[in-house]
Amino acid sequence: MTEPIRGYNFLGLTPGETEYEQARIVILPVAYDATTSYKSGTKYGPAAIIAASREVETFDPASGKDIGEIGIHTALEIEAEAEGPAKMIEVVEHEVVTHLKNGKFVVMLGGEHSLTTAPVRAHKAKYPKLSVLHIDAHADMRDSYQGSKWSHASVMRRVREMVPAVSVGIRNASEDCHQSINAGKYPIYWAKDVVGKSGWQEDALKNLTDQVYITLDLDAFDPSIMPAVGTPEPGGMMWYETFDFLRSVFAKKQVVGFDIVELSPIAGLHHPDFLAAKLAAEMVRMVKF
Repeated sequence: MTEPIRGYNFLGLTPGETEYEQARIVILPVAYDATTSYKSGTKYGPAAIIAASREVETFDPASGKDIGEIGIHTALEIEAEAEGPAKMIEVVEHEVVTHLKNGKFVVMLGGEHSLTTAPVRAHKAKYPKLSVLHIDAHADMRDSYQGSKWSHASVMRRVREMVPAVSVGIRNASEDCHQSINAGKYPIYWAKDVVGKSGWQEDALKNLTDQVYITLDLDAFDPSIMPAVGTPEPGGMMWYETFDFLRSVFAKKQVVGFDIVELSPIAGLHHPDFLAAKLAAEMVRMVKF
């Protein structure tokens, strides 16, 4: 594997700390935003997350361990395919499959949410009883949007055609999304029933299989702490309640991979980039080996 330019590794780790052969984790940046429908710019998200991650403290006082000791390799950024989202998904899937065959835990940094179909396909092939935890502001259950079945607005429709999924933090869904949800009786935990409340977490976990892939759209967070997304929605999740839930998922399930998507950086506003980087680092810290 070709090493990225020094200084642009996730967490600013040195080449000696990021050799592919010894790494347990592969950070896979994917610069893509071809189907975004409101504010574009998610193709700049992966680079912004990696740049901000250099300011994340790698040492964890609670455990006394340094995250750099895990072995984290930052892959070269995958750039957009001109043939469209279906082809892009194929390219990303092939890359994820390669890393899984090499025994790596893959963290995809998007890029738009349509990309999630690729790692879910790849993980489904390795883990036949896979389920997906979907944390998002939007149901993303349209059969197609703006003429594409591979739109970011259709990603969970495509995912649910492959595996069972649980959606958390939802607060926006079109009429056809509602019809799909009701017809399939999918487990959806609406933001109004989640934000600032307890008692729902265990129920959500019961609807997941033992092996879980997590896809986290950053617009799941409230815009007050995460304004840098293409389609922000008020009434979102906050930092600590999200992490309490994620800790439960990692503790009680086998999380086999995850992605963080839809950061659309805002010039001069750094805290959203840092939030996304901190989120990625803390989720990596939770992975069980």
